[in-house]
Amino acid sequence: MSKNKNIFLRSLSELKSVRCLALTALLIAVNLTLDLLGLSIKLPPNLRIGFGFLCNAAIGMLFGPAVGMLSGVCTDVLGYFAGNFTMGGYFPGYTLTAVVGGLLWGLWLYPRKISLPRAIGAKVSVNVICNICMNTFWLSLTGGKAMMALLPLRAVKNLVLLPVEIALLYFVMKAFLRIYHSLPGGAPSGEGETAKQGVSQ
Repeated sequence: MSKNKNIFLRSLSELKSVRCLALTALLIAVNLTLDLLGLSIKLPPNLRIGFGFLCNAAIGMLFGPAVGMLSGVCTDVLGYFAGNFTMGGYFPGYTLTAVVGGLLWGLWLYPRKISLPRAIGAKVSVNVICNICMNTFWLSLTGGKAMMALLPLRAVKNLVLLPVEIALLYFVMKAFLRIYHSLPGGAPSGEGETAKQGVSQ
């Protein structure tokens, strides 16, 4: 219970690490690059799965909710200036969505734990709270359409993509953790056993 109570303090303490700052910056850069290049998995009829959420999940998993929330701000704002500004004015609602997403990834996956139940819980939470609820509300505000007119289609889309996204999240995070823990200093003292258990689940 004490670990859960201190999860935000533990996450904030990660910011003292050069490894945290470097990896977070790298993952943000990869996220922005993937977005700008438009790399995605296309599914019939007109569905698309981007890979950016994997970068966000990795940050939350490695460094916790506080770092995840801060990286959400950076990713959204930098993404706007890197290319999205051509689509219109900046809207802070989407930054708030990115912050909540970082919070959810960190709460479900930190400290460096990945299992199928955690992957399901994290992706369902992000899809329902961020994608279906929050982003649909922002779209209704900025697009002038009623939220209830947008909600059914967006809900169906997110639910259809959910199984594939969960599978991607689970297997990519599992592989990412193995790589992370194989690096020097990848499993700090006191976390080695937790890390092994998280990967083995």
